[in-house]
Parts: sequence; C-alpha cells; structure tokens
Amino acid sequence: MGPGPITADPRVLRAMSAQLVGQYDPWMTGTMNEVMGLYREVFITENQQTMLVDGTSRAGIEAALVSLLAPGDRVLVPIFGRFGHLLAEICRRAGAEVHTIETEWGQVFTEEAIEAALSDVQPKVLAVVHGDTSTTVAQPLEGLGELCERHGALLYVDATATLGGNEFRTDEWGIDVATAGLQKCLGGPSGSAPVTFSPRAAEVVEARTSVEEGIRAPGDPVAAEPIRSNYLDMGQIFDYWSERRLNHHTEATTMLYGARECARILLAEGLAESWARHELHGRAMCAGTAALGLATFGARAYKMTNVVGVEIPDGVNGDAVRGAMLEDFGIEIGTSFGPLHGRIWRIGTMGYNARTDAVLTTLAALEAALRRAGHRAPAGAGVDAAYETYGAGV
Repeated sequence: MGPGPITADPRVLRAMSAQLVGQYDPWMTGTMNEVMGLYREVFITENQQTMLVDGTSRAGIEAALVSLLAPGDRVLVPIFGRFGHLLAEICRRAGAEVHTIETEWGQVFTEEAIEAALSDVQPKVLAVVHGDTSTTVAQPLEGLGELCERHGALLYVDATATLGGNEFRTDEWGIDVATAGLQKCLGGPSGSAPVTFSPRAAEVVEARTSVEEGIRAPGDPVAAEPIRSNYLDMGQIFDYWSERRLNHHTEATTMLYGARECARILLAEGLAESWARHELHGRAMCAGTAALGLATFGARAYKMTNVVGVEIPDGVNGDAVRGAMLEDFGIEIGTSFGPLHGRIWRIGTMGYNARTDAVLTTLAALEAALRRAGHRAPAGAGVDAAYETYGAGV
C-alpha cells in the first residue's frame, strides 16, 4: 500500500504465466500490434507511435528524452519533487543544456510561471512530471500544450504514477510525448514502459535515427550525431514495432503479456470509471488518516488521486511504525525522499489496491501501529471516516 510498486492484479500475473513465443512469430507480431492499439486507447491518442519500451518506467523516460534531445539542445524542467530532479539528471547525461525552475515540495507551478520560463529559455522540450509520488501532488497539464506550441517547444510528460488512475488526455491536452509504467495505477509489475509520440515528436526522433551496422540496408539512415543510446534509441524501437520489424532486441515477451492484460483490464472497466474509483478510494484514505490525527501533506487542491502523503506525528518514529505494519499486518507503506524523508508517510490506493477492503484494512493496521507508538486517536476513527466517505460516494 505504498506509492508503488503495488500488489499486481492476479489476472495480470496469470497472463504473464503463458509460454514464450518467438518475437517474429506471426502471433507475436500480431500481439504487438494489438498492444499498440490498446495503449492508444489508454493514452487517449491517435498517435501511430504508441508502444512499449522494454524496461521499467525509467527506461521509458530515458528513451524519450535521449531520443528527443541532441547535445546542446535546451530543455526546461519544472521541479516540484524528487522526480523533476530525475528528469533534469537524465537530460544532463544526454548532453542537453538544462534549465530548471523550482518550487517548494508539496506545491505546483502556475501556468504563468511556466510560460514566463518558456519565454525566457525558449527550449526545444518542456519536460514535466505529472504526478510526483515523492510529494503526492500533480502538476495541472491543461494549457501546457498550447503554451509549448506558442513557444515552439515539445511537451514531454512523465505519467508513470498517474496513467490509468488520474485524468490524462494526450491529444486533447497537446502532449507530444508521454511515458508511463505498469506498477502504479495500471496494476501490473514494473518492467514495461508504455510510451506515445505525436507525429511532431516522432519526426524529431526519426531525423536522428541511425540504423546500426549489421542490419543496415541500402538507403537506411546513418546519422552523424546518432541518438546517444543504442538500447533506448526510439528511432530503432519505432522500426522494431513497425511492419518492417527491423531487429533491435529480444522482445520481453512475458512483460508484453502483462502490459496487454493491464490495458485490457483498464479498458474493460472504462477510463472514466477507473479515474472515479481511484478518486473515491484516495478520498476515503485521506478522510481516514485525517480522523487518526494525521495532517495531509501538500496542496490539497492538487492531490494525486492515488497516493496520499501524511505528516508523521511528533514523537513518533516513522520507520518503527512502518516496520510494525509490515511485520504485524503484512502491509507496506512508504516514506519519502530528500527534504521529506522521515517527515511524511506515503500511502497508495492505486491499481488493484484501490479497493474498499484494502483501504479499511490499512487504516485499521495503521491505527494499531500508531497506538502502540504512543499516538492516540479515537478507536476505529480511521475506518469510520472511510466508511462515511464510501456512504457519501454511493
């Protein structure tokens, strides 16, 4: 019940137990095409270049940024938590000229602040984290696509922690590139990164594509300044997922099965229904923790629906409470990073764990662990507050 990874949906684990199939078997390539179509629905996009990067969500992030940014390109990164720093780090390693703006952890940026920075920097890419689980707040995205179009920038969004559980509309919001992972709201294990590239972004990548020697055919592109990764070269990955099926790497077959099942489960439920489910259970967890006397961290107006941050009470050893919950109840919750380490707990209600029983059991266990740590709250207050939320939501 932490900020991810979460308990995987048993249906996804069953799908991943299927036997391997060769990557050029017609059934396998047909499945790859099916996955592309499923994730176009998940991202709400018409982008042809919608697929999986074989690796954790960070592999998707790095594949996007290293493929978009050539050495010396300017990128603007608004930082409001740990994962904004990660985007800046990856961009620096790609040789980009990195510009950042920062705000207090737990807050987000106004559209005016981002536009002022865009006007000043004039970057090739604006790289934004949607929901930063280190702080549990989400940066509003509506309007950023229009700003980027006005200033000639591409909009990249890290949707690792939000896709499937928070409203996300790729095409409508003018997002050029988005990347995600399975281990949060999509209810799967880490190890596969869904990505989508707009035609405008794909054109930038394809202009940098260089087909590697050994599989290169006459007329294939050879770039003077190729993308600075072989495995994470989105130009070659585009070719791998295209009808050409240009050899790049051995497909992570089991993860493909898992990613497909994650998308099928989500779309069978319905995107709007999943967003509402995450919002309801997140709200119940917020109400329950507040009733236990725990202050909610961060700007409430910008809370992610699927994870809540709560301040650790004075005099309570946060790691000891987390340890007691794990050892005595088999429930894991998270701490945080950097300036928030030891200050807050992060409790997730996402994917398969966005369920009434999971919320109620976690609140009951947290109350017991808090009481043993010397923190007093009315008996059953957390569970009762969650019940009231569910009653109001019916």
